[in-house]
Amino acid sequence: MHASSLAAGTARSRAAAVFRVTSGNFLEQFDFFLFGFYATQIATAFFPAASEFASLMMTFAVFGAGFLMRPLGAIVLGAYIDDVGRRKGLIVTLSIMASGTLLIVLVPGYASIGLWAPALVLLGRLLQGFSAGAELGGVSVYLSEMATPGRKGFYTSWQSGSQQVAIIVAAALGYGLNQWLAPEQISEWGWRVPFAVGCMIIPFIFLLRRSLQETEEFANRTHRPTMKQVVATLASNWGVVIGGMLMVAMTTSAFYLITVYAPTFGKTVLNLTTTDALLVTLLVGVSNFFWLPIGGMLSDRFGRKPMMIAMTVLTLFTAYPALSYLAQAASFSHMLEVLLWFSFLYALYNGAMIPALTEIMPVEVKVAGFSLAYSLATALFGGFTPAMSTWLIHLTGDKAAPAYWVTFAAGCALCATLVLYRRVKTAQPHAAV
Repeated sequence: MHASSLAAGTARSRAAAVFRVTSGNFLEQFDFFLFGFYATQIATAFFPAASEFASLMMTFAVFGAGFLMRPLGAIVLGAYIDDVGRRKGLIVTLSIMASGTLLIVLVPGYASIGLWAPALVLLGRLLQGFSAGAELGGVSVYLSEMATPGRKGFYTSWQSGSQQVAIIVAAALGYGLNQWLAPEQISEWGWRVPFAVGCMIIPFIFLLRRSLQETEEFANRTHRPTMKQVVATLASNWGVVIGGMLMVAMTTSAFYLITVYAPTFGKTVLNLTTTDALLVTLLVGVSNFFWLPIGGMLSDRFGRKPMMIAMTVLTLFTAYPALSYLAQAASFSHMLEVLLWFSFLYALYNGAMIPALTEIMPVEVKVAGFSLAYSLATALFGGFTPAMSTWLIHLTGDKAAPAYWVTFAAGCALCATLVLYRRVKTAQPHAAV
């Protein structure tokens, strides 16, 4: 009886630790999704232009600019977390992220303060991007270090799982606003309400992060690298970092296509209603949340490499046919079918890729290496997925053109997986087969 009670208590404490550490991921993705979903309203408020296309492109460019700060944040904040510890470092990343979020919520529109409006929104996005550069890596490494033997894939899957909760909550808020407010009210001020809700939960997330315990694996380390040593180690392992970046390309491109860009795609390209686009995105978040831990568990059972190869190959062969089917017969049900398929591909791949990325990085720079690879992929692939999708459709006139971008990312991920698993001896050899 005592043993079973102790096991239950340990399980509860681990679940609580997962909840505390992933709370910051929730806030980050909550704000990023809102920026993508309300891109049309943000474009009108801060980036007025002669055409809707130009205004939307400027908005998505600012959205993408935040991702360009991620590699810098990965090196600076990632090295800081590898030095002072996971707990202290993750509190710092949360503080910077919260500052950027507050700034975006409080900035008046272009009509009130002119060019200061887009400039301050850009500053807010840069702060968010800088903090996010190390947030994902710090959380993923923390989860991998606290995982029980043989369950690293399952534990690390909750890094992405928390992001799906953010998608669900944000989409539900948007759905509610569309029921309660007129379109004119949403365009004028209603779009700021979900951002304000995000700001209101910041103190609660701070309290959760402050109660985190340092991981035993980090506490037992005797050597803490300096910033110079971190940079030198990353430079000497540049091939692993670049390979890791290409592995992440599949995850980040697919994710931002089916969540951040999907509502805009549904409204402006497929001419669906705002409510339909929101409801599809909400259901995609639920699907992601369901499949991610399954992907992690399957990678624990069968290995990271087979899972990643299978999902990238499926993406290569089905991305364009799926989006072409949707473009030719746009409807709520068809959009749901297609995005749920992409959700399945993304989530099972990501469930294997995240633990794989923690395993291939040098131990002494695990957070910095993971964060840099992830940030480079997000900067070059994921963050600009909305802008690239908009541009490709405009250039080709093909509503299924975003599939070109996802197919390219999947090809990069497949090649990187094959090369890395030839070169890199992971920390857990069974996971490499």
